[in-house]
Amino acid sequence: VQLQASGGGLVQPGGSLRLSCEASGVTPDDGAIGWFRQVLGKEREGISCISNDGVTTHYADSVKGRFTISKDNVSKTVFLQMNNLKPEDTAVYYCKASVAFFLCYSPTQSDVWGQGTLVTVSS
Repeated sequence: VQLQASGGGLVQPGGSLRLSCEASGVTPDDGAIGWFRQVLGKEREGISCISNDGVTTHYADSVKGRFTISKDNVSKTVFLQMNNLKPEDTAVYYCKASVAFFLCYSPTQSDVWGQGTLVTVSS
């Protein structure tokens, strides 16, 4: 599987952005796609995850209630709708394919990462 992330940009505080992570190739039925973000000099943070069947989701406390993860099974694209963005959401955002939902935030040798997309929240 390969992942292509897109949708980052510059937005004012309180604004919205939608990130996309398009998967190509074979994706395992019981796998998952997660979104992570990283600020320069800090560890990469897992913020949301969705199972490949689109049924199960999880959010980190830092984004719960503001971000929504969803999946289009036809295009195999995972979206991250980000609302009420704050300056502290500024980061490079990455998507990752995992072989299982419970491994979404854990590093494994089977992980596949998309390239990052920069989100900047600033007035």
